[in-house]
Amino acid sequence: MKLVTYRLSGAEHVGALTADGKGVLPLPAADMNTLIETMTLADLRSAAAAAERGGAVPLSDVELLAPIPRPRQDVVCLGMNYRDHAEESARYSADAFTKNSTAAVYFSKRVSEAGKPDGVIPRHAGLTDRLDYEAELAVVLGKAARDVKAVDAADCIFGYTVLNDVSARDLQTGHKQWYFGKSLDGFTPMGPVLVTADEIAYPPALEITSRVNGELRQKSNTALLITSIGQILEELTGGMTLLPGTIIATGTPAGVGMGFDPPRFLQSGDTVECAIEGIGTLCSTVI
Repeated sequence: MKLVTYRLSGAEHVGALTADGKGVLPLPAADMNTLIETMTLADLRSAAAAAERGGAVPLSDVELLAPIPRPRQDVVCLGMNYRDHAEESARYSADAFTKNSTAAVYFSKRVSEAGKPDGVIPRHAGLTDRLDYEAELAVVLGKAARDVKAVDAADCIFGYTVLNDVSARDLQTGHKQWYFGKSLDGFTPMGPVLVTADEIAYPPALEITSRVNGELRQKSNTALLITSIGQILEELTGGMTLLPGTIIATGTPAGVGMGFDPPRFLQSGDTVECAIEGIGTLCSTVI
């Protein structure tokens, strides 16, 4: 199922897209976090079938929001998790991005409110002049996870969405930690949908791309992750509990703005499209 959070008549709702993608079937949950915690896939199918009998809401009548507009915790992120991106990052700043071990690079991203599909990315002029994009596959957990083995990781996954890990490269490299440069308001566009895990073969091997003003910048496949989703969950849950609704951004491939010579950072008016096969396209405009 393709799940959405949407606004209609000033109120937020959660729903499932109809098979043709032209309508929304309202679902009985207060928000997406509650839905993830309380509804099984069988529950969702039953609720969607009941809603369909009552008639779908035309997609054109609603405003799509990020599937999880207000994550309960910071987004867990993987840095340099595609080999080609690790190489372009080191070329941009050897001091900031050279890895001296094979260990995964983890960081977190503060999200007060995730950006909506067809929404905006604030330019934050005066704070940064090196605004960058990163198309990423985001994994959303469906239950509390502790001491999970890699072979059992699929059982913990509720679904997948597209996430743009917007980055202020000057802030990111100017501080020892990446948190500030990754966490400015509007730096986490997400969507357009949350696809339930039963619709995507595990582990996901999906084409991932980004375009800026229509120009292809990134093109890769999620099968090329250095640290796999299973390895991520086994390592993290060996020492911490990840709660239902936890979002894990799995990293970005080569082709980000800082990877060009000279770098090609985002400017006001630019349109960024991040797309993942089987999920959809997340479009944002820099303002």
